[in-house]
Amino acid sequence: MTESASPYISQPRIMVLGVQPGDPPFRIVEIDGEVVGEAKTVTDVLQAAAAFGITVHDLDDPDTVRWVGGDKFTWH
Repeated sequence: MTESASPYISQPRIMVLGVQPGDPPFRIVEIDGEVVGEAKTVTDVLQAAAAFGITVHDLDDPDTVRWVGGDKFTWH
């Protein structure tokens, strides 16, 4: 298989993992492969990105953010 025939898989700098049980529930945020904190809202994700100098223009862009176990609206 050649490179052009293989599917493109993006490697976004930000990864938001699935919802974890807690009070309130939260999602773990990774930036550049390292855990940087917990997010309880989408605002927390944006603040974590900003702390690492990343400007997010589109939370639905898979080249920017990968949402695991849901999307930006999944917090429970």
